[in-house]
Amino acid sequence: MTDRLGILVRRLRTQAGLTQEQMAERSGVSVRTIRRLETGKAADHRLGTVNLLADALDLGAEDRRELAAVLAPAHPSPIPLQGKVNGDSGSGADVDPDGPFEAEAEAEPEPGSEPEPEPEPGSEPEPESGPASEVDRVLADAAAELAREVRRRWQKEEEQRRVHDPFPLPVRWNRAPARLTDHAENIQRLPPGVRPEPMEPAGDLRSVAEAYRGIPSGRLVILGRAGSGKSIMAIRLVLDLLGGSGPDRSRRVPVIFGVGAWDATAVALRDWLVDLLLRDYPHLARRTPGGSTLAAALVDAGLVLPVLDGFDEIAEGLRQEALEALNATSSPLVLTSRAGEYAEAVSAARAPLVWAAGIELAGLTPDDLSAYLSRTARPAAQDGRAPGGEGGEGGGALWDLVLEVLRSGKDPAGGRLAEVLSTPLMIALARTMYSEAPGRDPAELLDAGRFPTASSLEDHLLAGFVPTVYRPRVAERAATGDPDRGRRQDRRDRDRRRNWDPDRARHWLGHLAHHLVRLDRDRHDLAWWQIGESLPRSTRVLTVALVSALCVTVSDWAVVLLVAPITPGEALVQGAVVGPVGGLAFGCFYAGMAAFGGGSFAPSQVRLRLRGRTDGIGRRPVRTFTDRFAAVVPGGFVTGIGCACAFALQRALYEGRSLTDPALVEPLLINMLVLGLIFSSAAGLVFGLLAALETPLDVGSAATPAGLLSANRATVYRQVLVIVPVLTLAIALGGGLVVRLLAGVLGPLSWKLPEGLVIGAVGGLGGGLSYALCFTAWGQWLIFSRLLLPLTGKLPWSPEDFLDDAYRRGVLRRSGAVYQFRHVRLQHHLGHTYRRRRGNYTPATFAGPSR
Repeated sequence: MTDRLGILVRRLRTQAGLTQEQMAERSGVSVRTIRRLETGKAADHRLGTVNLLADALDLGAEDRRELAAVLAPAHPSPIPLQGKVNGDSGSGADVDPDGPFEAEAEAEPEPGSEPEPEPEPGSEPEPESGPASEVDRVLADAAAELAREVRRRWQKEEEQRRVHDPFPLPVRWNRAPARLTDHAENIQRLPPGVRPEPMEPAGDLRSVAEAYRGIPSGRLVILGRAGSGKSIMAIRLVLDLLGGSGPDRSRRVPVIFGVGAWDATAVALRDWLVDLLLRDYPHLARRTPGGSTLAAALVDAGLVLPVLDGFDEIAEGLRQEALEALNATSSPLVLTSRAGEYAEAVSAARAPLVWAAGIELAGLTPDDLSAYLSRTARPAAQDGRAPGGEGGEGGGALWDLVLEVLRSGKDPAGGRLAEVLSTPLMIALARTMYSEAPGRDPAELLDAGRFPTASSLEDHLLAGFVPTVYRPRVAERAATGDPDRGRRQDRRDRDRRRNWDPDRARHWLGHLAHHLVRLDRDRHDLAWWQIGESLPRSTRVLTVALVSALCVTVSDWAVVLLVAPITPGEALVQGAVVGPVGGLAFGCFYAGMAAFGGGSFAPSQVRLRLRGRTDGIGRRPVRTFTDRFAAVVPGGFVTGIGCACAFALQRALYEGRSLTDPALVEPLLINMLVLGLIFSSAAGLVFGLLAALETPLDVGSAATPAGLLSANRATVYRQVLVIVPVLTLAIALGGGLVVRLLAGVLGPLSWKLPEGLVIGAVGGLGGGLSYALCFTAWGQWLIFSRLLLPLTGKLPWSPEDFLDDAYRRGVLRRSGAVYQFRHVRLQHHLGHTYRRRRGNYTPATFAGPSR
């Protein structure tokens, strides 16, 4: 059967005029697999693989029956229909890649045999035996877990954005212009001569998933104006795809990626997707039986449907390269963008997104505004108006005058306002400012003197949003029968939701928006571990040096005063010398990192488990140990050099010698080499041990930015508990070994165990604390974002509470492990206002939150 199948596949490929590479590109099956199949070297054939090859070859019913007949000896059970026959343009857009081959008629059961029961819709096929089936089971479990987490997160995000309050806005779409989409024949993957079926001409938020399922290529572009609801459409598409059931449900898990930060000239799409999956879903760092991470395996297996949100947010000079990189792929994906920016990229690349259909969001009508805004003004917010007034029940009287002018279409001011309020973003801002804030009359939006243009109206809504959502609120008392418990709950609620001063909040948010501007491009991901980069590099280097010096000084004093037989005065002098020199060494090392890599550290995607299994991490211990060893050796060597310099300086001070004395210089050079080797090898061994204890984060522990921060704080605590004792012993015991090895080359060297333990204890405690505070994401958050930035008035003293509160108020949104501003328009407005006011701003005015 193997030879017959290989010969048949090779003949069908030759008839189609395809090379093995071209068929691999069309099917997603590797060239190596195709070559092994055609040469008969593959002993076990995955039915899904053969089905993918048949779809790539656009085989007709006769050819598929022939393939099914060849496969029949290995799969004697009836083979249900799967895939799309050549020329069939039905709705079978979502084909199960692992489904068996199609056959037009089922085989008759043998006499006396019981017919096999029909599989239930959506049920998984019976797993095969062998290593391949083990990998499939692991990936199937990972995909199911990822789907549950994606659905949970975006359901919560949809609730937070109040999409369904009071009801979803009627966001409608039409077919995108033909010049921005591929040919219908290409979208439907039809051979020459077959007429394509027409795509749905229009739809709304509820029908976008159904429209997507009808696209055989699985590639869709969602276009629209700024604030027109593209992100909301993407969220609804993801939730509807995950909520589907039945045999047409896609096996791919739709995951939203903010594509604005992608640089296609520096990072391949596949690697970028894997990196973001690891950032937002750290549990996918677990290893598969094949050795790769689950994130990489899911992407490579085609089990992730990328929903790339915000193509227009890519830097202008990189959009063409990004579109060309996307056109070099054939995998299903969804892309959202503003129409103008996408059209420019299409023009520059001379091609739209290949195989992609397109829809364009339409503006909201005055009737839509009338139905929606009249129901957002609750009776309690009518500022004295009687409930159920002229605007109808539910308090629509607040908007009656505005809606009447909008419906008439005769007032130029009403026309400008209708244009502004045709997008969900501006409607949400207007609702917040007028329907939910007492004492505000939306009729002022019709004042042509104050708002002569549409842009002035938009600026007014953007400027009034932050002060409105930060207006003081009275916290409700906790509903509990226990007075003490109620008071404790009240305190916790007040801590979570502070009454920040609106002007201070606007300034802090403006600083964060300004921080996201880097050179000639914007960033949109507000990551807590990168906020410290808003400080000047020189300030960060100096802070690292000072903090490290303090850690080493205090460690030296603590260790020497407790165990070393020297006077307190001598101990104080020694610490005062060793600390600054050690701090200078750490500062120099950090300065080099900052010069070449920015100096910020990504949060650890793992935690330490001191006992038990490691959930797949560590299956390649030699490579993991080698990578970690090589990464920390330079820092350890620099620290050893600093320690040698400190000893030389201490000796010069006590003996009254010059630092240029040959009697000091020669021992200094020897000690720099010896201590550099001791500290570097000890650091490499310790951090290699840490790598062996690492295990991926749980799904829930890093589901939010605050969760990831908490998980990293716990990880750093555990690292310190391991680093201090193990580094102490490694320096003390490893120092003796290094000295014995070098004694024959460098001459007589002394390393007594008690002295080695003292040096090791100082190095372990000082080095562990310096690493935790200066060279981890949580440590830099602590010293930069929680100390320096509040001291300069650029952030409050509790930045994590402020960020979480801004999210709850609707100023920020969450995208995995990072925050983003509610909309890029709001980010740009706050950043521009901050830069404009910065010259007249006094930091002392904004010290601490108001309660």
